[in-house]
Amino acid sequence: MKEFIKDIIIALIVVIAVTLVIKPTIVKESSMEPTLYENNYLFVNKLAYVKDDHPEYGDIIVFKSDITKDDGSGKKMLIKRVIGVENDVMTISEGVVYRNGEALNEPYTLEGFTTGEITDFQVPQNQVFVMGDNRSISLDSRSEDVGTVSEESIVGKAFLRLYPFSEMGLL
Repeated sequence: MKEFIKDIIIALIVVIAVTLVIKPTIVKESSMEPTLYENNYLFVNKLAYVKDDHPEYGDIIVFKSDITKDDGSGKKMLIKRVIGVENDVMTISEGVVYRNGEALNEPYTLEGFTTGEITDFQVPQNQVFVMGDNRSISLDSRSEDVGTVSEESIVGKAFLRLYPFSEMGLL
């Protein structure tokens, strides 16, 4: 009986430790296609950006937005790709994204071009500029509704797709 109780306590400790570090997430929309699809089940590392760690180019992050959920039950969590970090100067012109004057090679986008026009926008301190991979429908930093994302509002970095099982693996 003592062994059984010991095993249960160890299992509970492991479960609690994992839930403090990992947040399971389900993709709800298609703004990250073709990288992520609706109903993909992901794990998010909640400790990815602690202390002096900051988001890097290409990271797929989950963050709290100021957009209210359709059912009014709170604010939406969004998942997007980091395109620019603090002090970067972002420009979007004729379907091409430029960071600090250099055109980005973005083979992960669905259409191969980016809608909208932005001229010499400097990313503020402790903020990131994010975009979805499905640029024609993504609500992201190009929109006033989202804007740049404060590092404080980042929940974590998506690092593992669990479902569908045929696409299981690191992101």
